Amino acid sequence: MRLAGKSAVVTGAASGIGRETARRFAEEGAAVVCADRDAAGAAAVSSEIAARGGTAIAVDADIASAGDVARLVDEALRARARVDVLVNNAGVTILGGVAELSEADWQREIDINLSGAWRVSKAFWPHMAEAGGGAILSTASIAGVVAARQDAAYVASKAGLIMLTRCMALDGAPHGIRANCICPGFVDTPMFDGFLAEQPDPAHALARAAGRTPLGRIGTPRDIADGFVYLASDDARWITGTALVIDGGLTAGLTE
Repeated sequence: MRLAGKSAVVTGAASGIGRETARRFAEEGAAVVCADRDAAGAAAVSSEIAARGGTAIAVDADIASAGDVARLVDEALRARARVDVLVNNAGVTILGGVAELSEADWQREIDINLSGAWRVSKAFWPHMAEAGGGAILSTASIAGVVAARQDAAYVASKAGLIMLTRCMALDGAPHGIRANCICPGFVDTPMFDGFLAEQPDPAHALARAAGRTPLGRIGTPRDIADGFVYLASDDARWITGTALVIDGGLTAGLTE
């Protein structure tokens, strides 16, 4: 097991990529803290892991709240004494172009997707440094690499998260802290379902997304979770500051 003996915190663990990442970490031997503002969802994932013989606790935490983040750190360290891996996965998407977005929607998306990752990373940082290092991983997006119409705040937040990751890699290197992120393409998650629901023809939008992907299908949460397992493991011990694109080839180039 590649994560045996490690302790990990996963935000946004109640569903989608976060849920599968928490499950995969546990399968690989890590003790997992499942954090989410959806307390019932986080508890369900934690219970599922325990039922499979893994070790997990659930923490009700909103990463937009400094108080919740401080409590998350306290509960994680009380449970395991140290945190080896942090996965900043919690996020939201609010569709809207530059001219249509409200100030409140812009601020909310930036505060959760970008500032939230910074807020949680900063809170765990001194504990990781004191323990001799660790891995800070984040869920970015191909939207942080290539822009999209009518999605200005999400694109800006994910592009910022990629650069925040690189800054953390530079700042963390002297302390043994590695920082990397994953840029998923279209993945079958509740967030993607919400995006489809806002399209004029959801079925057509789904078929178009799959058709634009060279490998011919929408990604699964496990496709991304397996990438996080690798980046969290000692196999990635000399990898930091990278944005790993996992998108079925979508951003490789034109297919027609």
